[in-house]
Order: sequence, then structure tokens, then C-alpha cells
Amino acid sequence: MAKELLINCYLFFFKIIFTICKGFSLRNKVVFVCSYTDNSQFVYDEMMYRKIKTDVVFLCRGKATLAHFTKTGELVIPFETTNVLLMIRSAYHLATAKLVIVDNYYGFLSVSTFKKKVTCIQLWHACGAFKTFGLKDRSVALRSARAQVRFTAVYRHFDKIVVGSDAMEKIFMRSFGLDETHFVHLGVPRTDLFFDLTKKEQMIKSLQPLRREKKIILYAPTFRDHPMEEDNFGLDLKIMEKELSNEYVLLLRLHPAERGKLDFSGLNPKFVIDGSEWDSVNELLLGADLLVTDYSSIPFEYALLKRPMIFFPYDLSAYERSRGLWGDYIKAVPGPIAHSTQEVVQIIKRNVFDLNQIAAFSEKWNRYSTGQSSSQVVDYLTCCLNK
Repeated sequence: MAKELLINCYLFFFKIIFTICKGFSLRNKVVFVCSYTDNSQFVYDEMMYRKIKTDVVFLCRGKATLAHFTKTGELVIPFETTNVLLMIRSAYHLATAKLVIVDNYYGFLSVSTFKKKVTCIQLWHACGAFKTFGLKDRSVALRSARAQVRFTAVYRHFDKIVVGSDAMEKIFMRSFGLDETHFVHLGVPRTDLFFDLTKKEQMIKSLQPLRREKKIILYAPTFRDHPMEEDNFGLDLKIMEKELSNEYVLLLRLHPAERGKLDFSGLNPKFVIDGSEWDSVNELLLGADLLVTDYSSIPFEYALLKRPMIFFPYDLSAYERSRGLWGDYIKAVPGPIAHSTQEVVQIIKRNVFDLNQIAAFSEKWNRYSTGQSSSQVVDYLTCCLNK
């Protein structure tokens, strides 16, 4: 109840400020509202490569995102803070931009009515989904009626949503309550990295000091609501080290919300490596020989590399009850399933994977992501700016 009250107060003041700022004229300006870095960075880089003449502003939620985009030299403003001055600056740029690009759910959209010539584009941070979100997230039913109205209002502000597949479009339609007219099949910009042979080689070389002539297992569990600790994040690291350290190193990539919450001091640094500080998880995927994950969206991109994956839904029943999953998870994943650390170890040791299954999975979820997505998205954005 207290959280809902704070949200409503924030949005009330934001609406007032935004409405006042709409009195200013629109400018030839693109505002990126970012919780993540990859998609916005790829689009921005393509815009700079083409020397598109437009102002650019980054509104950043989270310290990592803020630090990342500060390097561009563009105007970067912390977003969704209680600082009134920052709120005014954010509202001003949103109210005067021709193009607003978001990568997540943002409550401000529920109280911000853009001018007719403004286009709001959703550049979602994932290529596919196992877990439900949006209106289909089971936790939504537990929220207040006012909150549910707010969610719907946010989604209705997405003029267009960029997708990489028909499969993801169908999920978005159900999650956001929108019809097919809201979607553009341009591919996901961050996937362009997987078609860059030079970048692949660079990433593999950069991980050589960690690899030490061994193979890299990347463990990337999805975010969970309970606190992250060594004994409750799935894998038993001591068993993994005992059974696999002769041939492998284990790279842990925790969700951004969980960075710094796992104490690595008691772990063997020659086997367990903290990969959470890398800006881009996709760069780590380029260097990994094997992925172990659960309900994360990472496999949808990793499938482009046609490399082995193991799915470790150690809390499948509980997770499905609390969060919800799309369809039959067991049938949906493109790799062997393990329910214990010992099963993970045995699958790795057997080293038998169906790469054709992974290729089919990639074809389904990355249909429009063919290495030209950033260019295609910028083509579309240019049309929006010039209309």
C-alpha cells in the first residue's frame, strides 16, 4: 500500500510537470529511456555512423546504465528519482522530443500524453520469453485496481514495438493487450553482435586469461524475488568445482538487480569467475562454450551461435505458480533439462547436444534478426523524425 501511494504521488507530480512542458515546441530530438544498454547503444551507434542530425538525450534508470551512456558524450539524466530538478529536466525532454524510445515498462507513460507528431517506440530488452510478463504476469492480479489500470495505460502508449519474430509478437500482443498494427518486424538491434565475426574473435581473445586453455561454462540464472545467496541460487559450486574444474571454468552472470549480492570471497577464483560486471551479457555469450540457465531470455540470443545449452529450472513448480510461464516449459526449451547440480554435471560430461534443435529454436525466435537490425531500426526512426 505504501509503495503504491509513493508511485501515485510521483506520477501526479510528473504529470503536472509534463503538461507544463508540453507548452514548449517539439524539437528534432530523440530521447532514449533506458533500463538496459545494448539495444539503445546499437541504435545510437548506427545513428552516429550515419551522422543523423538530431539531438540525443538518454534518461537512465540505474547506476550501471547511467555510467554506460555517460561515455557517449550526450546529455544523460538519471531517471525516476525523487530529485525535483531531474524530474523537471526529464519531463521537459520527453515533452519536446519527436521520438521517444523505451526498453521496458515505465510508469510515466500512464500520465504522459504526447503530441500528435511524437512517436513512442518500444525496443524491448529481450528477443523471446519463457516467463510471463505485462498483463499476463500472475503477480498483476495481486495489485490494486488502480495499478492495473496504470499498466494498461502504459502499454497503450507504445505506438510501435520492434520485434525479431512472429512468436514474440504474439506474446507481446497478449502481454500488452495490443493488436498487430503496433508491431514492426525489424529484428532486435543487440543481436547484430552475433553476426560480427571480428567482434566474436575479439571477445574470445579477451576471455583467454580467464579461460586458461579450458572451456567456459556461463551460468546465467533469471532474477528471483528472494535474496541471492550462495546456497539458494541453484548450482552447488563446490560440486561443480570438484567434478569439472580440470576442463572448465564457471562464469557467473547475475541479473543486474542482484549484482554485488553474492559473496565470491570464499569461492575458488580459478574456477568461479564473477561475470556480472561486464557491460554486455551478449559479449560474454560470444566467448562461452556452454550456457546453463533457467527462465532467462538469454537462450534466445545464444541460439544464434548454435552452441550447447542446459536448462536448470531447479524450482520449476514454485516459479510457475508464482510468476507464470508461457506454455509447456519442458517442450519449449532447446536443450536437456536438469533439476540438480549432479544432473548438470552428468549432462556436461556426456557432451551430447542436439544442435539441430537449437537451430530450429533460433529460426523461430530470431526470424527477423539477421545482422541488419540496427540499420533497419534506424531507417524506421528516420522516417518518424521526418514525418
